[in-house]
This record gives sequence, structure tokens and C-alpha cells, in this order.
Amino acid sequence: MSSVDIARAPPTSTDCGSATPVADERELFPDVGQFIRAQREIARMSVRRLADLAGVSNPYLSQIERGLRRPSAEILQQLAKALQISAETLYVRAGLLADESPSLSRVRDAIAADPVLTSDQKQALLNVYDSFVGGGARS
Repeated sequence: MSSVDIARAPPTSTDCGSATPVADERELFPDVGQFIRAQREIARMSVRRLADLAGVSNPYLSQIERGLRRPSAEILQQLAKALQISAETLYVRAGLLADESPSLSRVRDAIAADPVLTSDQKQALLNVYDSFVGGGARS
């Protein structure tokens, strides 16, 4: 179906502007499934590997990425942990949480999407950032 082509289109369309891969991420990945796919690809992880780490089946993860299934908050948390990104980011993208502070979310998204950083570096940066801004509680 064309939804697969659409889901793959945003990552290839940003080749020119790879210096700032998350600048327009909300527009590029309006669906949580597309965002999860992009994060998985940035982490150079196969669908099978992410599914194993998150404790879900390959077909279910594939359906989430293609926008055919809406994951529960619990599944989003498992996926966030496996991708080493903020569960809050996935909750906001899935519409489960209101995005009270877009600038804080953009910083977290930028850290999570940075292809140069290792998973440990991303987590360390997120921890430091959250300690300075109070975990997103204030803006």
C-alpha cells in the first residue's frame, strides 16, 4: 500500500539537511508509528531486534510503524526503553499526553534522534537535561 511508501518518504527526503535531522520532525513524522520507525532506523536496529527488546511480536511492531495499530501506553513505554528515548516523547506523539512544552520536547527529540550519539550518551544527556529543567515539569 502507499502508506508504506509514505512512511519511508520522510527519512529519504531529509538527506539534504542531515545537519539538523529533527528540525521539522513533527511535520515529517506526524504519526507515532512513523516516528518509531525513524528512531529504529537511526539506531540501526531491525524490526526483529526492536520487537525482541520491547517484548512485542514482529508483525505487531510492523503494524504500529505502518499506522495500522495504535499501541497502548505500556507498549509505548517498552518501545521507548528499547530505543532509549523518552517515553514522554512517544506518549505526546501518540496523543496520550498533552505537549505542554514544545521546546522541551524538541530538545529531547533532537537528542534521541542524533545519529552521532551512542545510546548511553543519549541517555546521559537526557538525564542531565531533565535534571536542569526538572524533568519537563516547568518551562
